[in-house]
Order: sequence, then structure tokens, then C-alpha cells
Amino acid sequence: MMFLAITTISIFTITGLVWLLNRILPFKICPICAGVSGTWLWMIAAKFLGYEIDLVIPAMLMGGSVVGIAYQVEKRLPDGLSPLLWKTLFIPAGFIAVYSIITSWWALFIAGTIILIITVLIFTKKPRTSTVKNDEAVEELKKKMKNCC
Repeated sequence: MMFLAITTISIFTITGLVWLLNRILPFKICPICAGVSGTWLWMIAAKFLGYEIDLVIPAMLMGGSVVGIAYQVEKRLPDGLSPLLWKTLFIPAGFIAVYSIITSWWALFIAGTIILIITVLIFTKKPRTSTVKNDEAVEELKKKMKNCC
């Protein structure tokens, strides 16, 4: 029960600090995302340093981070790409990656991370558009606008 209280206080504290920091930074960081990820990061670090950590809590937080990242990247998907396909590929690969951190299965972590990176690169790549076609379409619209009235 005490570890749950420490977790909650950590999330609130890091979230508040990042919220304050956002007032002076030239870029913005999601405060709650930083609170959650910062908390599980220090918990995993503490575990690797030999402290007794209930791994259920950082595992839950890590899962939340995977889903949060998936939804943030979804906002940046180019038109025509399926958000469902994106999440269907990204979230399970993310769960594999975070599970492998919890279990110290480093080969699986590297494989999962590579899959995540490739998935992000494929899905966020902007489709090539022909500027010649677009310029012709714009010129055609301009002519129609001039001749319309």
C-alpha cells in the first residue's frame, strides 16, 4: 500500500514540475505523460540498483505509456492511413518491449524496439505528392475563378 502512495505522489510531483517547466521551455512536454513515464523510469532504475520494487506498478504505468504514445503518434498520421492498423501493430510491439524491460530480456527488448521504430517510420512517412500536378490544379482553379463571373 505504501508503494502505491509513493507512486501516486511521484506522478503528481513530476507532473507538477513539468507543468511549471513548460512555462519557461521553448517547447511543450505533456505533464501527465512526463509524470507517468518519469515514475516508471525511476522505479525500473531502482529495481536494477537492487531495491525491492513491486513490478506490477511500473508495468501498468509502462503499458499506459505505450498506449499514450500510440495515440499521440496517431494524431500525426498522414491522411489515408488506418489508425486501427497503426494501433494494432504499435501497441502489441510496445507491450513486448516494455515486458522485456521488466523481465530483463534484452534481446527481445532490442527486437521490439526495432519493430516499434520501423512501424513509426512507415506510418509517419509523408506520402510523396507531385507538386507539378498540384500547381496545375491551382492554376486551373484560378482560371475558373476569373472566368466565373
